[in-house]
Amino acid sequence: MMPRHTDLQSCSRRCARASFAILACAGLFPAGAAKGTATGAPARDWPTFNGSYSSERYSRLAEIDTENVGNLRRLCTFDTGEVAKSFESGPVVVDGVLYVTTDMVTYAVDAATCALRWKHTHRYEPPSFLGVNRGVAFEGGRLFRGSGDGHVFAIDAKTGRSLWDVAIADPARGETVPLAPVAWNGMVFAGNAGGDIFGVTGRVYALSAEDGRVLWQFDVVPDSGPARATWPASPNVPLTGGATWTSYSLDADRGILYIPTGNPAPDFALELRPGDNLYTNSVVALDARTGELLAFVQPTKNDFHDYDLAAAPALITTRSGQRLAIAAGKDGFVYGIDRSAVGRGGDPASPLAIRYRTAATTQLDTDTPLSTERGVRFCPGILGGTQWNGPAYHPGHDLVIVPAVDWCSTVKLAPLETLQPQPGEAWTGAVPDAAFGNFDPQEQWGGWLTAIDAETGHVRWRYRSPTPMLAGVTTTAGGLVFTGDLDGDFLAFDAGNGAILWREHIGQPMGAGVVTFEVDGRQRIAVGTGKPSPVWPVESDSARVVVFGLP
Repeated sequence: MMPRHTDLQSCSRRCARASFAILACAGLFPAGAAKGTATGAPARDWPTFNGSYSSERYSRLAEIDTENVGNLRRLCTFDTGEVAKSFESGPVVVDGVLYVTTDMVTYAVDAATCALRWKHTHRYEPPSFLGVNRGVAFEGGRLFRGSGDGHVFAIDAKTGRSLWDVAIADPARGETVPLAPVAWNGMVFAGNAGGDIFGVTGRVYALSAEDGRVLWQFDVVPDSGPARATWPASPNVPLTGGATWTSYSLDADRGILYIPTGNPAPDFALELRPGDNLYTNSVVALDARTGELLAFVQPTKNDFHDYDLAAAPALITTRSGQRLAIAAGKDGFVYGIDRSAVGRGGDPASPLAIRYRTAATTQLDTDTPLSTERGVRFCPGILGGTQWNGPAYHPGHDLVIVPAVDWCSTVKLAPLETLQPQPGEAWTGAVPDAAFGNFDPQEQWGGWLTAIDAETGHVRWRYRSPTPMLAGVTTTAGGLVFTGDLDGDFLAFDAGNGAILWREHIGQPMGAGVVTFEVDGRQRIAVGTGKPSPVWPVESDSARVVVFGLP
């Protein structure tokens, strides 16, 4: 079969050495066009992983704008002192205090001075392989977070005192809780990761914010009903997959929770799991009060490339009033999903409509069957596409802005008769010496920041990065887009045309959160820096948060 290339791949070659590229085919933002609407983060704070329940990652702060962003200066740095093997935390800022996490430690930091107020340690043995934690939820003076030993616990936000601690996952089976929970209406929403492990399935929980007791549970891989029929019926094939690795989104007005779910397993061995494998690789809409399934959409059916729908969808309302969930995953596409009928009594067995699908990375040989005879190279690879930091929305330009990784993989299947699955071990179906495939040489990797018309899915502008784009993307009312790369460059773009207006070399890779907030009457920008995780071949001294502002 001849390789299948998209126009994006040829554009990748043309633009690889450019600092930014405004694609001729993208068009310009029409003058006088109506704006979309966004709830956005509260004007002063950044109180959730994605700024707001709806995950738009938009701030109404506008002191820092396209005219003065070039004057940004470092104001202070908080250094955890940890040579953390993973630092992907999305800082949360409430009432002048910044909260950030590593695998075992939660830090409360003065947002104006970067001085430590307190730290809370949840130590466990043995440490999880990835050592990932993505942050806290805040509600009612309490912080809530997960841990690598499968726990969710609550901390007093003022003192750092432990309030409660419950286990929702089993680390002996390879389960962890790395996501930043969502806290709302006296409930804490969280779930387990580990869906690439033999016999582990994803579960979503609502816990009581008061004491941690389970209020409801939703199984991403169902054990009955129509969705169960999309999995193999053989008792010899375990149901595995559908983990939730990162935060959720919430339509707080309607009480609807939107869950992005992971891939089925074995990751690559299709013969063991024919069918659509619901509800993996999906956005699942649940009644937040009861856990009842309201709707779903599965952009990638019967996945065989480890294409998790890994990031929380942005719940937006476009300039014409379309209510969309904007999802992006490791398959390298951005999906505009119609959510207008969710919660109106429709049939939850009928998938939601996808209004558009837009490529955000190179697409190559993703339809080619994998083989036991030879390795098959495909793009994006298993670390490609959009990772844990997902789409942002700029209502002023009606733009969806998405970070992505352009890095290809080669996978060779192991013969089925040689597979020896073990509880707690990776269950991928690939040859043992490359269970998650082989990656292209590092000099061939790159990344994209793609700005898409929220109404149509058409690309307006695109920036080609020399490294993967893993950091959070944050938009502001000042007309800006902030993000960073693995070379340690912190960037501010003009949201309207993609021009780079400011660049600061921080000197450490950026795969953590980028947030903005107000303290002492001034707007600040904070960014987390450090090694993203053991699977990314970059290094750092320690996990840090750097705060910027105008002089």
